[in-house]
Amino acid sequence: MTTTASAPAARKPPSPMRRPAYRRLMVGWVATNLGDSALYLVLAIWVRELTGSDAAGALVFLFIGLPALLAPFAGQLADRVHRRPLLIGTNLGTAAVVLTLLLVQGAEQVWLIYAVTFGYGLAAYLTAAAQSGLLRDLLPDEELAGANGIFTSIDNGMRIVSPALGAALYVAAGPAAVVVLAAAGFLTMAVLLTTIRIRESEPEPRLEGETYWHELSGGFRALLADPLLRLLTIATALGFGITGLLNATIFPLVEHGLQEGPAALGPAQAIQGVGALLGGLCSAAVLRRLGERRLVAAGLALLGLGTVVAFVAVQWPLAEAWMRWGAMGGAQALIGFGVPWIIVGVVTLRMRLTPPRLQGRTSAALNVSINVPQMLMLALGSALVTVVDFRWLVAVAAAGVLVAALAAWSGRRLDAPAPPTASATPPA
Repeated sequence: MTTTASAPAARKPPSPMRRPAYRRLMVGWVATNLGDSALYLVLAIWVRELTGSDAAGALVFLFIGLPALLAPFAGQLADRVHRRPLLIGTNLGTAAVVLTLLLVQGAEQVWLIYAVTFGYGLAAYLTAAAQSGLLRDLLPDEELAGANGIFTSIDNGMRIVSPALGAALYVAAGPAAVVVLAAAGFLTMAVLLTTIRIRESEPEPRLEGETYWHELSGGFRALLADPLLRLLTIATALGFGITGLLNATIFPLVEHGLQEGPAALGPAQAIQGVGALLGGLCSAAVLRRLGERRLVAAGLALLGLGTVVAFVAVQWPLAEAWMRWGAMGGAQALIGFGVPWIIVGVVTLRMRLTPPRLQGRTSAALNVSINVPQMLMLALGSALVTVVDFRWLVAVAAAGVLVAALAAWSGRRLDAPAPPTASATPPA
């Protein structure tokens, strides 16, 4: 009698969702993003209403962006202490800081809104740095892409839902209701973190003879040490940085591309948000097929292609409204779909190649490399758009992003070995 060996069961794709600790982190991430995304837009509206000044309202976004300059210090702290207690304390502290907004009664307390905005913006960088290390200790290599893809999808999904929710809550119940919602999100994350048990990598003492500034710059040096990580960091910084010019032209793009007023920006941004949500959800599966480098290159190519479509739509406007919406909607969808691929690719590679106790500093260094050039290009674009035809800025942005995509694609000789198909589950 002969026997036939049964075929091995198909292995399910690696997923962090099988881990209770990750699921709790995900729920907490939803809660904090819901409140955070609702709050930042409401703060700008609130300041505008209190002062009657558009410039004063716009300063809210400046105070959200400024903490990027302190991100390396946040990363240094996250690498030198136990991360779970740090995250619990940061979320509790952020909730308390946000609740001080309940003291604002009039225009004379606008300074408090700015201070709180800066504080919870800085807390976001500290949270990102500490959470990067926590995920690295919690998950094996093959689950990192899925974890990053899910978190990116949550970020983008909340940006679709939360601003509208925050604005509606602000109109219906006033700013206090939005403040309480945001604080509740941070408190929820703090409570969930207390239920997570994880064996963290131990904080490492400073090496003998190493100065504080040398230690602080360790994240940047780690990004530049590996050839592939260096290439993707530079390509991502160039691609995202040059989009600052595109952001500076957003209102002329809507006016000429859609031939609509500023209110059309809301639906256009929602289309981009849906594209980003879908891109984030499929990013892990695509990464398993392409690898990090090609995923980043493909994301940059989609971002560049979307910018080209936007340029064509404003250079040669279409006659019918549905055609204009189709063209600009397609551009927004391509841009939205490509951005999560870039983020998931470069962040996953960074996490995979970086030692556990460099996660905080490399996370902060990557955030600085992406956000600071974008802020500078946005400032430059805002100045140039008054003296240069905005279409030139869109064309330059498209060319710059496509150059970044080509640079990432050309680095095939630098590809790191693919992560193993299976690995031991880390203790948790």
